[in-house]
Amino acid sequence: MIGRGYKDYIKSAQATDTRIFDTIIIGSGTGGMSAASFLAQAGKRVLLLEQHTVLGGYSHTFSRKGYVWDVGLHYVGQVHIKGTALNKVFRYISQDQLQWAPLDDIYDRAIFGDDEYEFPRGRENLKAKLKQYFPAKQDKASIDKYFALLDQAQQLGSGYYVEKTLPPFLAKLFGDFLRRSTLKLSDRTTLEVLREITDNPKLIGVLTCQYGDYGLEPSKSSFYMHALLANHYMEGAGYPVGGASKLAECVVPIIEHSDGVALTQADVREIIVENNKAIGVRMSDGEAFYASTVVSATGIVSTYSCLLPNEVRQQHQLDTLIDKFEPATAHAGLYIGIKEPPSALNLPKCNYWIFPQQYDHDRGRAEYKDFSCPLPVAFVSFPWAKDPAAQQAHPGRSTAEVVILVPYGWFAQWENTTWQKRGEEYNALKEHLAQQMLEQLYRVAPQLKGKVDYYEVSTPLSTSHFSHHQQGEIYGLAHSPQRFRQKCLRIHTPVTNLFLSGQDVMTASIAGGTMAGLLCASTILKKNLLWTVNKTMR
Repeated sequence: MIGRGYKDYIKSAQATDTRIFDTIIIGSGTGGMSAASFLAQAGKRVLLLEQHTVLGGYSHTFSRKGYVWDVGLHYVGQVHIKGTALNKVFRYISQDQLQWAPLDDIYDRAIFGDDEYEFPRGRENLKAKLKQYFPAKQDKASIDKYFALLDQAQQLGSGYYVEKTLPPFLAKLFGDFLRRSTLKLSDRTTLEVLREITDNPKLIGVLTCQYGDYGLEPSKSSFYMHALLANHYMEGAGYPVGGASKLAECVVPIIEHSDGVALTQADVREIIVENNKAIGVRMSDGEAFYASTVVSATGIVSTYSCLLPNEVRQQHQLDTLIDKFEPATAHAGLYIGIKEPPSALNLPKCNYWIFPQQYDHDRGRAEYKDFSCPLPVAFVSFPWAKDPAAQQAHPGRSTAEVVILVPYGWFAQWENTTWQKRGEEYNALKEHLAQQMLEQLYRVAPQLKGKVDYYEVSTPLSTSHFSHHQQGEIYGLAHSPQRFRQKCLRIHTPVTNLFLSGQDVMTASIAGGTMAGLLCASTILKKNLLWTVNKTMR
């Protein structure tokens, strides 16, 4: 087990100094873990608190009957390429212990009905491949314009992110100037921008087929988010050797080396605030821990609506603020185990985005009105095919995963029931979803028919139960143009010594959460940690 159990720690923590830390971090996702590692390596005594039974947030894994699955870390761009910023950051926070295995050169495949489109690593390779699929002169010109827009997004300065670290009074003075170049791209929807460069709906459908990575269809998503994602995977992707839980395995010893602690089953009831200054946290059993700084990496809505005292929320009108936020789309997942190795099953080290014969993603989502409708999108991957250490740890076995986007409202009638005890009707619904998702799996891996040894379905209620996200949103806030306009999505909060980390500060994804942790630690330490990373990791 990684970290320590909260109850066991409390039993052994008799001395007063075991309750006092330099920094308390709530939430052990990548935003919490990366901040914890940076602070611990700067000599700070860190307390990392996780209410789940395992550390990692959306980078944690779970096991059933000898199989292990990741829940949110399916692939990460740039980490497998030495010298990139993300490669250096992950090397730094793991002290070079976390290794990444590259996916296949064709890292993503999009299936529209009977048509398949490959996404190869390499900017020029992808551009050439798209022009093979769309050889008309007008389409080729549109593809060139599209890549020029991606280049424009890539070349934007870092001002938008620097502004997130500034003290409030400096942000008021310089914030609009630092943000303005990014807002020119983020203010427009993905569909709006793409329709200006092409009127080919198939081309738009293929260019936006990875929209499930941030959960918002083209007519609603910010083009800046789309561009970030497209650039992120331009050189392919990597998967952690040993599985997603390796990140926590690497970071916890770093925390402990600086006399810090990482606790599981540690349910925080509220952040303790005195005279508008965060001084610690109170747990659900009444115990308290104290620190000179507190970091919440649980999401801005959870932080402001659930963790701050009522009088603090009223003082800063935080309820009015969070009412403006739209949650990201919820999801359901199917976790599958097979008693044969990936090599025998010919499972690829790539992901599949699967659609009906429908290139209009907005229409597909709009027509998805109930559980009987065709799935508008499904994501399929094979974790143990991606992980070169999997066969040594789990010989003769394979895993597969299918993820779909679903409205949380379809599950709301069961939200007051208990996990794994939600009743026969709910279980029947899960089985219906399982069969729908298995159909998608068999579209790309028909060799698995009749070989499935075990499967299990998770719904948005599972995500809500383990993450405390009220509508089971895996990506936090919706990545709409309005989201990028919100000046409150920054490291500082209205409460002194209370800071935010995680994907709400940056953007969705493992990478977004990790970089938010870097910004958060930089803000607390008043130090440019990216410069430290670049200097340390050659």
